[in-house]
Amino acid sequence: MSARDRPDDAALFARLRGMWEALDPAPVTLADRMIAAVASDDLASEYALLTLVEQPLSAVRAETDALTLQFSDGTTSVLLHVTATVNGRHRVDGWVDTAAAEVVLEQGDRERTTSPTETGRFAFDDVPSGMTRVRLTARSDGDERTLSTPQFELT
Repeated sequence: MSARDRPDDAALFARLRGMWEALDPAPVTLADRMIAAVASDDLASEYALLTLVEQPLSAVRAETDALTLQFSDGTTSVLLHVTATVNGRHRVDGWVDTAAAEVVLEQGDRERTTSPTETGRFAFDDVPSGMTRVRLTARSDGDERTLSTPQFELT
């Protein structure tokens, strides 16, 4: 068979595609599901899942109120325990379950940075009320990645 008698690649691929479309067609929703999967692929790194672990504000029998929140992106979890202080501000105690280089507490344009201990513990004292977010840089197998919690309000 000479080169002139052989079908070109485009025609060959068209015949193969036709064969597979007839024998094993793609699901009708495949394109939409793939677009959604690609579009949401990076959401885990932008938003962590917020889980309210306990909210004992009405049941607390102490001088201060407390709130415990857990954030997770499926790989890294952060536990925050927020207590009100006598001066009307807050103390945020936290624990992270992976090695973290730094933890940043963000409130608007203000940022405060600390480094967690070897056990993953960190704390921020004298935190004012307002919309708050915690961002940490986690290290795993030589890679660094950032986890940011959704904003939560300290009142």
